[in-house]
Amino acid sequence: MKAKISLVTLGVDDLERATRFYGEGLGLPRHEFEGVGISFFSLQDTWLALYPRAELLKDLGLPASTEPGFSGITLAHNVATKAEVDALLQQAVAAGATLVKPAEEVFWGGYSGYFQDTEGHYWEVAYNPFQDLT
Repeated sequence: MKAKISLVTLGVDDLERATRFYGEGLGLPRHEFEGVGISFFSLQDTWLALYPRAELLKDLGLPASTEPGFSGITLAHNVATKAEVDALLQQAVAAGATLVKPAEEVFWGGYSGYFQDTEGHYWEVAYNPFQDLT
């Protein structure tokens, strides 16, 4: 297996709302194609897909779950400065996200905060002074 992730798919309850959040709200470049029921965004070296949660569960062969909560996975977006962390968190909230944890100096020496997107997925926005992940 190559050491890379090609595509991250997020199961969503409201595809239109989620597509607006990522496309218009966060400004991710949407990939237009002849298809319905899924949205793709081209990212640097990977893709983000939004797919109805019920359809994703069917594809996995799992029963529908009604229990909300933390799935054990967070997504992260690293930026080059602390100011960019604050700006991106503000942009996400303005687009409809919920601020989960305001940006702050963290134990490992960086600066980060968390938001939850309109579909309940958790994102960390971070500045790492030790390693360029931007």
